[in-house]
Amino acid sequence: MEKGLQKDIPVMNREALVTMKEDSFPRQQLGTEFARPEESPFDALASTYDAWFEDEGKLIFAIEVKAFQKVLLLLPKPWLEVGVGSGRFAQALGIKMGIDPSAKLLAMARRRGITGFLAKGEERFFDEETFGTIFLIVTLCFVDSPIAVLKEAHRILKTGGKIVLGLVLRDSPWGRFYSAKKEERHRFYKHATFYSYQEVTELLEHTGFAVEKVISTLFQKPNEVEVMEPPRGGFFSDAGFTIVVARKVPEGDPKANRERPMRI
Repeated sequence: MEKGLQKDIPVMNREALVTMKEDSFPRQQLGTEFARPEESPFDALASTYDAWFEDEGKLIFAIEVKAFQKVLLLLPKPWLEVGVGSGRFAQALGIKMGIDPSAKLLAMARRRGITGFLAKGEERFFDEETFGTIFLIVTLCFVDSPIAVLKEAHRILKTGGKIVLGLVLRDSPWGRFYSAKKEERHRFYKHATFYSYQEVTELLEHTGFAVEKVISTLFQKPNEVEVMEPPRGGFFSDAGFTIVVARKVPEGDPKANRERPMRI
């Protein structure tokens, strides 16, 4: 079996898979052949979700993209985004491939030139050591099991590969803002679980990653974002958006802390 996709996915050469253009990719990948028995809660909200990037979220999105641009040159290819959604970040950052459990969001991503697969982050969809970098951008808070998703990312990353998390941290002003919406059963945020910075670093260590770089941005408060702002290096508790870059630590490496007790 060729590396890249698991045996229940059409087999193809891995190098071709990660470089082929959208026009040449099999159209049936988003058809009923890969339909899941359950619908994603984001299917019914796909249009509303995507419209946010052009409306109230336009400046916020630009601020976050600018922060990601500070780390892109450090990241080995090929790239994959887990939780690619409608492809907004993937298109802006040059990520060519993504997975998502929402068929409707994936259809939007495909229209933006992203090669999309209908899958969840914890599924064994790709073969091991397929990707150089995996992005999870405002995704960790929406998955059922962050440990399972991070372990699967570790498995499909090449040796020395990177994972890049884009996070709204629980204790930040924006984290508190969205946590309040969760309590109000907001249509999006009722599905979210927000984590502290310490909890995220523990999750990464427990699943075989070592943090290498942190970028912080979005220091303007909720409902007060009016100007573009530059990102800052390091962790800041008052940042609304935090990027964490971590390196895959091989099994047996002394920096791996997989046996460390989890406190979440």
